[in-house]
Amino acid sequence: MTQIRPCSPVDISKLNLCNLDPLTENYARKFYFDYLAKWPSMFIVIENMERQIIAYGQISLVMGKVEEDPDYLKVLGDKYLPWHGHVTALTVAPQYRKMGLAKDLTAALDRACEEENAWFMDLYVRVSNKTAINMYKKMGVYRRVVNYYSDDPTGKGTSEDAFDMRKSLSRDKKKKYIREDGENHRINPEDIYHG
Repeated sequence: MTQIRPCSPVDISKLNLCNLDPLTENYARKFYFDYLAKWPSMFIVIENMERQIIAYGQISLVMGKVEEDPDYLKVLGDKYLPWHGHVTALTVAPQYRKMGLAKDLTAALDRACEEENAWFMDLYVRVSNKTAINMYKKMGVYRRVVNYYSDDPTGKGTSEDAFDMRKSLSRDKKKKYIREDGENHRINPEDIYHG
């Protein structure tokens, strides 16, 4: 039996079970505390019966946030990022995978983004992480960010590309912020953020 609930400051010291995985991004404790302070409703954990944290999600709404570029950057056209939810981290401890917990977290993030009236929800996934890509395939690939990750857990190189995967939300009725050929649309990391 598991329980899904908001993260608390005490939980930050209990994330090791989830973070001991080469495909999980690890951050300094300050990073987690900053997210928890700024977006407390967007940082969700799942704990098992022994009260161990076995999964968590952080989005620009769950470990995450809602963000947009400043208005003066609207002149950038399709490079402008409107109000959207961004999944900063979503991970499940290896021994608890294939139980639907990541889908539960994703659904919670989706609801949070809708409540914030975001245009879309996005996340970045390593191109080598086929399991995650398969799970998020309904979102679609918006673009490929070349050399997004500065490390390469496969040991084949010094960096790795990421897919910027997006799901349009109900506000984006015309599907303005998704595209069909995203795998072929390559950009550099410095072209992602403008503000």
